[in-house]
Amino acid sequence: MIEATLCFVLRESEPAGTAETTEPDKYGEIAETATTDTPAEPSETDNTSYPQPATTDSSGDVLLIEKRRGLGEGWYNGPGGKLEPGETPRECAVRETREEVGLETDPDALEYAGELTFLLDEEVHTVCHVFRTTEFAGEPRPSDEARPEWVPVEEVPYDQMWEDDRLWLPGVLEGDTVAGEFHFAGGPPLDEAAFVDHELEWGVSFESR
Repeated sequence: MIEATLCFVLRESEPAGTAETTEPDKYGEIAETATTDTPAEPSETDNTSYPQPATTDSSGDVLLIEKRRGLGEGWYNGPGGKLEPGETPRECAVRETREEVGLETDPDALEYAGELTFLLDEEVHTVCHVFRTTEFAGEPRPSDEARPEWVPVEEVPYDQMWEDDRLWLPGVLEGDTVAGEFHFAGGPPLDEAAFVDHELEWGVSFESR
């Protein structure tokens, strides 16, 4: 069984009408977006401050990644990955977000939003811990694992994501909590198996997480 995390970072949408400039990264792709109306950044010497861009709502943006390799290559999702030995889910979410997109997140500010269990041919394949946060430091940058992109919450490309994401992610981005079980058949690998069934429970309390 695989134990993994996903972390969905949210911010306020950029003001309408701001001009954007982009620069290619070392992969020849756009790494960051700058505007001509950018709020003041925290002091460079204050490495412990975390800006608080937005409360979770449908008018903001969510940071998604396009997977460059591995399970789900070419699909969109939140930053995340497998837990390392001795690592807690929160520690994993912070590390994976840093490694994949270069953002620093405060583990105490991560909100536990969901626990998703994926079964392949009726055997547990992956348990995924889902976090969300509006507190982060830095600017997204690409890595060997992922290409980051700020996407309006109402424009999340569910047709380019795991088939089950459209069932639970909208609620999570709206601030709800969820426990889900998703059944796949015909694998391995999981991303080539057929999605056949699911169960969802909303409004779950994860206070102990």
